[in-house]
Amino acid sequence: MRRGEVHLASFPFGGRIGAKVRPVLLLTGPVGPVPEVVVAYITSVMPAVAMASDITLDPKNPDHASTNLRTISVVRLHKLATIHQSDLVRYLGRISAITQTQIDTILRALLNL
Repeated sequence: MRRGEVHLASFPFGGRIGAKVRPVLLLTGPVGPVPEVVVAYITSVMPAVAMASDITLDPKNPDHASTNLRTISVVRLHKLATIHQSDLVRYLGRISAITQTQIDTILRALLNL
């Protein structure tokens, strides 16, 4: 389990109690004695207006085929969570090196790194 992998995971609701199983992108590998990972939210609901922190993944694009997502989806890099490794339900695939570079660039700008 490492950065760049796509998993199904229990992702917490924003502003409410609870969580939903959905695809997530691992932004870190496991950290700490009770392993946790930082993840970004992935949705198939296309936003009306894309944000600078969004990356679209189209499984028909050879660069995104290895994610094993079923439909065009958006990684929303402004929606992050730290979850327990045990909340990862199933491995789906991984993003390409090119997409990882794009994500790294967006995260640096978003987090002022």
